[in-house]
Amino acid sequence: MIFSEYWFWFAIPGLIIGLYAQMKLSSAYRRYTRVPTENGLSGAEAARAILDRAGLQQMPIHEVHGQLTDHYDPHKKALFLSTDNYHGTSLAAVGVAAHEAGHALQHKAAYAPLNLRMAMVPVTQFASYAWSGILLLGLVTGMFHKFLGIAVGIFAVITLFQVITLPVEFNASSRAREQLLRLGLVGQREIAGVGKVLNAAAMTYVAAMVTSVLQLVHLILLSRDRD
Repeated sequence: MIFSEYWFWFAIPGLIIGLYAQMKLSSAYRRYTRVPTENGLSGAEAARAILDRAGLQQMPIHEVHGQLTDHYDPHKKALFLSTDNYHGTSLAAVGVAAHEAGHALQHKAAYAPLNLRMAMVPVTQFASYAWSGILLLGLVTGMFHKFLGIAVGIFAVITLFQVITLPVEFNASSRAREQLLRLGLVGQREIAGVGKVLNAAAMTYVAAMVTSVLQLVHLILLSRDRD
């Protein structure tokens, strides 16, 4: 983030919110990895049951290394679950796996926010590098104030992507809870624990969105000051 006299007021809140969200996720995940599912179901088995019931029997579920590296790849049409959640039989493992299966259900249903996010991925990846490069170019050439406006427009794309991500993630969690209960993969007494893990994970996306919005506002104010 480019420094200004009011940089502190935009950087610190985002940092605090981000750290808080990560702490909440780590705490909830650690707690519910120690709570086994009553039926002994693993994350991979829960995801498989959800996909099969939705008619996605051919969709593969792969194991990947790392912690919380779980994701759904819409281009490969495959689920990737971290080792702990692939084999784990905890409420946390089942909740995370079901969430990723929720993204697959979104894809099948042509869920509009997911489709929009997918379409924005290449542009957002370019923007993530381009906006800071534009500012650096402005500093090097001595035309910072001219390049700042371009950087604001590019960073707005990143912020829009973060905003669109929120309904995608919340909806995937909602689908996960619904399917887990409907298919009897977890009981009523267990769903609260699953929900706490999913809610904590969702907070990280909220934090990323808030941080991005604050940074965008800071850049806009900085550009106005330079006019």
